[in-house]
Amino acid sequence: MNAALGGLESLPYRHALTVPAEGSAVRLARETLELVLAEWGVNPGHPSVDPALLILSELVTNGVRHAAELSPSITVIFAGGTDCLAFGVHDRHPHQPSLCAPRTGGGLDTVTELTLQLGGTAVVRADGDGRGKGIWITLPL
Repeated sequence: MNAALGGLESLPYRHALTVPAEGSAVRLARETLELVLAEWGVNPGHPSVDPALLILSELVTNGVRHAAELSPSITVIFAGGTDCLAFGVHDRHPHQPSLCAPRTGGGLDTVTELTLQLGGTAVVRADGDGRGKGIWITLPL
């Protein structure tokens, strides 16, 4: 299933979190994901959990570092089912980073590498008005 490309409606579990675009957002997003996964009955030892926490941390950190000037808040949307975890990190900054472009080993390289190693997907989706974007990750559970 590719929830990042429109299959979210088929995932029965959902949760949303909006936080100020400041340093504490990373901790709040991680803690929320841990709580959400526990509520959904996902084993904390599942091989996708630790990478999901790291990927989420990198994406929220990027939002805080690069989008806060234009986006005072960051929204994280979590969706899940029996075999899939999806989450999107949304801000209102228009820059859409390429997840395919070679970089120098930074956070988005880590995001892409971990996602692909787990057999997941990573997609950048622009807002309809072109003034924001969400980076969506799907991982197998």
